[in-house]
Amino acid sequence: MKKLAIIGASYLQLPLIKKAKEMKLETHVFAWAANDVGEKEADYFYPISIIEKEKILKKCQEISIDGICTIASDLAVITVNYVASVMNLPGNSMECTELSTNKHLMRQAFFLNHDPSPKSLLAAGIDDLKDISLDYPVIVKPIDRSGSRGITKLESSEGLKEAIEDAKKQGFDKHVLVEEYVSGQEYSIECISNNGKHHFLAATKKYTTGTPHFIETGHLEPAPLSDELLEKIKNSVFHALDSLKIKNGASHSELKISDTGDIKIIEIGGRMGGDFIGSTLVASSTGIDFVRGVIDIALGNPIDLKPMYTGCPTGIRFIFTDQDLKVLEELKKDDHIVLVDSEVHIIKEGTVTDSSTRFGYYIFKAKRIEDLEKYLPKGE
Repeated sequence: MKKLAIIGASYLQLPLIKKAKEMKLETHVFAWAANDVGEKEADYFYPISIIEKEKILKKCQEISIDGICTIASDLAVITVNYVASVMNLPGNSMECTELSTNKHLMRQAFFLNHDPSPKSLLAAGIDDLKDISLDYPVIVKPIDRSGSRGITKLESSEGLKEAIEDAKKQGFDKHVLVEEYVSGQEYSIECISNNGKHHFLAATKKYTTGTPHFIETGHLEPAPLSDELLEKIKNSVFHALDSLKIKNGASHSELKISDTGDIKIIEIGGRMGGDFIGSTLVASSTGIDFVRGVIDIALGNPIDLKPMYTGCPTGIRFIFTDQDLKVLEELKKDDHIVLVDSEVHIIKEGTVTDSSTRFGYYIFKAKRIEDLEKYLPKGE
């Protein structure tokens, strides 16, 4: 039986663990002990933090693993690629890892390779910007976080110092990016790469709370895009993946498109998208087993991207307020809608600050995009 190491044990990794066991693989899961679902689901669990890559390497060498992977976690990607590089297993280089997990280095790579991306400045504090004239609005964000953590849009210099300090608190590297704000509809592009060849899987339309923190409120696949624009997007994303030296595994590219069709790549993760995009929406909307593809690449197997079934438009809406629950009840009564999955938590007083503090979700599908759109959030 082949042995697969999985970095992370939260609900994000559960589809990966389950798929590996379905494929008759022995699962070896590494994470800080926190009573997460992956600890119970794994064949073998090791209470080692995902950032302790040397300890994880040593254990993986002892186990003699056949592959290593993760989904939806930038932090875990660092350890995955480190172990894969040392053990000569399929993965991405450490240079790629730096470029795809540090947003400042990512922007530099985009600039050098002429990929369309917002201009940005690196700062450790407000003093780094004292002699620089900024064109507002701007976005302030950590250089090494995801899930809308520490992101603030500013229309003027008022609040800049506070936004920088908040972003620093949310990040691990105590530097932030101050970047030009790009207007337009936001999308993500889900791809899988194998030995440097990139395969497009799906385009996702994203819904957010908008200014100032842009927390994601929902997603829709497939995104309603023209064939011409989609081809332009693919070319831009594939070129940017090459700029980041992503050769193996999943990727999640976030971009904005203006009303005139101008594309700006915001950032790219060398891993599957979170928010159930990679683990659920891609398979539901395309019929392609994305999770299996990630595992096959990690093991050095050929990948099979033929649809298992005919997909159909699929959406997810996240729960912020009682209004989202009312929409869920309306959706359940609609004969055109199939409720795929849901999880509802008690809604507490206070503002949702990032994607990890939302109060649940519901995933639903229909034969037509138009039937889904009325149940997706309004706003940006």
